[in-house]
Amino acid sequence: MQASFRRRMLFVVAAAGSAAVVAALTVDGVPASAAQSKPLGQFKHLVVIYEENHSFDNLYGNWGSVGGKHVEGRADADALHSTQVSQAGTPYACLMQNDVNLTSPPLSALSGCDPETVTFPDGVTSVSYNSHFANAPFGIGDYIAPTDVTCPPNDNASHPENGIDKNNPIPGSRPGGCTRDLVHRFYQEQYQLDGGQQNRYTTGSDAVGLTQGYYDSAGLPIYQYLHANGAPHYVIADQFFQGSFGGSFLNHQYLIAAQPPLWSGVPLSQHALLDSNGFPNATYPLYKPTTTVRDGRAAQQCGQTTTVAGFACGNWAVNTVQPQYPPTQGTSANNTLPAIDDTNADLTIGDRMSDAGISWAWYAGGWDDAEAGNPDPSFQFHHQPFNYFQRYAPGTPDRAAHLKDETDFLADVAAGTLPKVSFVKPLGVENEHPGYASETEGSGHLVDLIKAVTSGPQAGNTLVLVTYDEFGGQWDHVPPPGLGTAGAHDQFGPGTRIPALLVSRSLTHSAVSHTVYDTTSIMATIEHQFGLAPVDPSAAGVVPRDRLVPDLTAAVAAGRPETP
Repeated sequence: MQASFRRRMLFVVAAAGSAAVVAALTVDGVPASAAQSKPLGQFKHLVVIYEENHSFDNLYGNWGSVGGKHVEGRADADALHSTQVSQAGTPYACLMQNDVNLTSPPLSALSGCDPETVTFPDGVTSVSYNSHFANAPFGIGDYIAPTDVTCPPNDNASHPENGIDKNNPIPGSRPGGCTRDLVHRFYQEQYQLDGGQQNRYTTGSDAVGLTQGYYDSAGLPIYQYLHANGAPHYVIADQFFQGSFGGSFLNHQYLIAAQPPLWSGVPLSQHALLDSNGFPNATYPLYKPTTTVRDGRAAQQCGQTTTVAGFACGNWAVNTVQPQYPPTQGTSANNTLPAIDDTNADLTIGDRMSDAGISWAWYAGGWDDAEAGNPDPSFQFHHQPFNYFQRYAPGTPDRAAHLKDETDFLADVAAGTLPKVSFVKPLGVENEHPGYASETEGSGHLVDLIKAVTSGPQAGNTLVLVTYDEFGGQWDHVPPPGLGTAGAHDQFGPGTRIPALLVSRSLTHSAVSHTVYDTTSIMATIEHQFGLAPVDPSAAGVVPRDRLVPDLTAAVAAGRPETP
């Protein structure tokens, strides 16, 4: 990040343990707490489209300027925040690759990388590999085109660990240019961030050098749509970070509850066990743990001889765990989170909107089929965060009123009957997730959703927010709050920078917002817009971050500069 940009950040943070205290201003001079204003201005409807698993640099890194204003992209990355280093701290000569379409052979190996040998910190063990890729970001489209048949027949369950060979695809594979999936877990990401140096994404990943891949932003359907004649104006937020470290499960919880869920009765075997570097896994090609490790679904235990200081501990669910209620893949106590009791406490933003009479709905692709016991193979059960709470148990009025199918969203758009707040979660094959979804097809589906809203009868008073749940294991050069960027933070996040766009027919300018946001800013926006109280602080020591972050006032104002 440019030093001049850092000096403009006036957002002051103090953090202690799991809590964070925030004061002062955002970079655009808008108060962090805007409870007495309406951040959405004259917009009466907010639509949040929640896509999957891309960092900002991976997807929007060469977006270019907007309205003559600079967007922080890959060109701003210096060597310190982009050159990947080994576990021993030594820069790689080349990037190891294990996606079958990126390996050498069939690609030729660079001189000095035929092979490259990397020695682990013990000074004894090492790994050797051939590589075609220098230690630098590279364009995925130069090697895997959108037309290549590399997408699995159904979902990641049928996706080979190291990808589908475009030259010899498995039967039933689909075109779309899918890559293999990349690890995106709670403690792994913290290691990858390396204290804000952003230089261990490759070392801390099962997909190694694929972490440095990126897409041509200008070639994405969403970019082409927004820059075509007659397109609506938009605001790109280039300092928007995922709410928590790690993957989809926890970040969906942060979207609606701004804190991690407690796991009562978590089995001992599901607590993470970290080595001295805070790393929990022994199976990745370029990392060798210093002690015994366990990659559990829950945080490490507190107060043990094995507890590693500086990392979250306790009975918190931090990696993917399934809901108790159907639809679910939960089969045992090891992978099922007991339903969270919110019957006497408004733990989610949905609870508080309902209590205040604010209309809202969570629209999920494939929900009706999943509810009927016939889920699409790519339906992701852990992407349905309200299904983890007792208030939305099967048979309850709140479930019937608020948990709906994406087809219902399109029907409500067409009929002009959108609720005040809509959350839209596309089906797996349409959500852009590496491994089982095509990026271009997912971006195309995103465009279809936006077009429906911006051509519907409520287009004039509806704001669409597009963002992604998390980084998907992919590199970004901008350190998150607490690791180099000023902003609210604690031991759960925020994590890597992710794409975010505001789109509406009623925006008068396309613009850039440099305000530091994270996922919980969405909840803060809803709270401030409708006069709702923030989430009650957890008795277990985590301060819900919705009370600490700025809302979207500055971003909305950037697209409507004439609005007071």
